[in-house]
Amino acid sequence: MNTLPPDIAAQIERALAEDVGGGDVTAALIPATTNATATLLSREAAVLCGTAWVDETFRQLDPSVQILWHAQDGDLVAANTVLCELSGPARALLTGERTALNFLQTLSGTATITRRHVDAVAGTGCRILDTRKTLPGLRLAQKYAVRCGGGHNHRLGLYDMVLLKENHIMAAGSVAAALAAARANAPGVPIEIEVETLEELRAALAAGPDIIMLDEFNDALMREAVALVHATTYRPKLEASGGVDLDSLRRIASTGVDYISIGSLTKHVRALDLSLRFKLLPSN
Repeated sequence: MNTLPPDIAAQIERALAEDVGGGDVTAALIPATTNATATLLSREAAVLCGTAWVDETFRQLDPSVQILWHAQDGDLVAANTVLCELSGPARALLTGERTALNFLQTLSGTATITRRHVDAVAGTGCRILDTRKTLPGLRLAQKYAVRCGGGHNHRLGLYDMVLLKENHIMAAGSVAAALAAARANAPGVPIEIEVETLEELRAALAAGPDIIMLDEFNDALMREAVALVHATTYRPKLEASGGVDLDSLRRIASTGVDYISIGSLTKHVRALDLSLRFKLLPSN
């Protein structure tokens, strides 16, 4: 089950404070008693993500706003699909429009590009991972969007996995020393080691991490790395990283690596094209 992040309400509170400030001076021109309806459309095919952020936006502005969703997070929707219909006080609908759409278009964009990457490796057994290259303050939201797109989360932060890179290994003196220090400092926490050569890979295999990251390996070296791992008495997971795009994705997955991590899923955000159409209701 794709559990929602626990910080949605706090994200919306910050976003509304940023946008509304001391009050929406434009929406205030509309009589407080005016009601309206609105229809939200997706102008392009996409994976929907962010419905809870839309709900929370209008809940905080005016709980009387009603939202009827015709699709849910993770659904693939066609272009010009009606995503939801809203009704309630016109002021609240207009004030919340931009905040709600900012979240929905951003998270749907992340889910959509993730699905394209997941589809590209379908049938290979390789999983697509995100990274920590997220928009500040929106990490849990974007990682949720990756899951909605069929991808998987790498570590959430610096606290739930040890990732030993070149500088960590250099400071410790060796791969073995770095791994020993990591185990002593964070017992029970998964450990991943980054390697740049087959020699470093052999040293990592001798040290016994949970995951080994192959940084900037070409296809031939990745196949050799997979063969080396399969010949060991234990089976760490192999993660390919660096120089990955949609064109090279399936070729890399076909080498036999377990994971491919892609920072652009959450770093290069292309927002979904959405349209919210309003209709004022006649006054009683």
